Formats: sequence, C-alpha cells, structure tokens
Amino acid sequence: MKLGIKNKVIVVTGGANGIGEAIVRGLYAEGALPVIVDKDYKKAKKIAKELNGINSPGVFKCDLADHLMTESVIEDICNLYPEIYGLVNNAGVNDGVGLDADISQFESSLCKNLTHYFQMTKGFIEKIKREEGSIVNISSKVSLTGQGGTSGYAAAKGAINSLTREWAVELAPYNVDVNCIIPAEVMTPQYQKWISQDKSASVRLSHIVQKINLGHRLTQPEEIANYALFLLSDKSSHFTGQWVFVDGGYTHLDDSKEYE
Repeated sequence: MKLGIKNKVIVVTGGANGIGEAIVRGLYAEGALPVIVDKDYKKAKKIAKELNGINSPGVFKCDLADHLMTESVIEDICNLYPEIYGLVNNAGVNDGVGLDADISQFESSLCKNLTHYFQMTKGFIEKIKREEGSIVNISSKVSLTGQGGTSGYAAAKGAINSLTREWAVELAPYNVDVNCIIPAEVMTPQYQKWISQDKSASVRLSHIVQKINLGHRLTQPEEIANYALFLLSDKSSHFTGQWVFVDGGYTHLDDSKEYE
C-alpha cells in the first residue's frame, strides 16, 4: 500500500529507541524524511548512519524536559526544513512518580511526559497547517486503567488523550488531523530492562500476557509504528480526534474466559 508520505518531513520525538525508533524506520521505508529528536544522540546517529539514503533521518539532540533546549531545537529544525508535514509526539517515561513524591517531582514528571507535546506542537503547527499535515500523539493505557504508583505519568497521558481531541477540533479548519495511539504492554528496551532487573518480572509477565487476548503476547514496537504510519498518511484522510488502541485487546476485552 502506498501511503502517500514519500519525501514528507515528519518529526519524531524519542525517535532513537523503542516505539519511536520503529516509527522512524517505518517512515524511512516509506520514503518519508524522518527527523529524530532525542537526548540519546549516540543511538540516533547510529540509526541515521544505518539508514544511509537520500531520505536518511535528520538527528537533533534534545532533552525535551528542558524548555529552553526544546525551543532551540524547534528553531533549528524549522530553519533547516522549510516544509514540515507531520509530528509524532512520542517521548516519555513511566517514571514511578506516585503519591509519595513531592510536588517538584510531580512537575518534573509532567515535563518529561506532557509539556513537550504542547511545545513541539506549538512550534511546528504553522508549517503543518500549510502542508495540511498530521499529528500523532503516543499515549498509554495507564491513562484509562490506572496503574498505581505513577501519578505523574498517568496524569500526563490522560492530558495527552484530551489534547488530541482539543487539537483535532482546533485544527480541523486547516485540514490537519490529530489522533492518538494508546499502547498497553509493548516490548520496548525499557520493558526489556524491567524484565532483566526485576527478579519477579518473569512471573508478573506471564500473568500480563494471559490478559492480552490476541495471541497472549506483548505488542511489538513495529505494530505501533504501522498504525502511526497509517495515521500520518493520506489513507486516513477523514480520521481525526480518535484514540486508537493497539494492544491485542488488553484494555477493553473481557479476560475472564478460560483459554484452551
């Protein structure tokens, strides 16, 4: 399927690892011009070197929790790319900031997981309007189910869901569509790190996969990327303000049935 995103500049935050990396690689394969914004500059450069073609990814080092650094990177990208079609707001971390944290830790969690979504969107929106482009926000099932012990992350992801619909309304007159992907349990490097470091992780993981109705397995980053590419493409041209659950049924389907 030709997605109609060839030669289109699409910025991906957190594009050096996990879901973001899978999206960058998918964009490259479709002939788009991905731009990686990530504090893991070494890994981002490695990806760009590997994807060495006429649409090799652009790379910008940025700690997105730093508002001044983010503003500077936005300006640099705008100066380098006269046209920007799309934005994938993806960067974030489930940092375990719960009710036992102080207010500064809670605010820091929001900076890591929410504030830069607004800042990046605001920074690129005039260019995206001119291109009648697309914005994809990456959220989490925690925004709807809760998890416990992660107030900052849950608050940020809930806000991202709401901003998706707010921006979809505000940008509809400009033919800019805004949608949100809500993953659940995805086999990212962060997830792998948890499995390798937590002695009880394998037991907990076995319980988790039994609750994932479709295939009893974790979602792969590439599966999230496939939906991100669709939402960025011409194929989803009349689709906006939606929360798309790519989770094997984990969030909504009844998991009480005994499977054979």
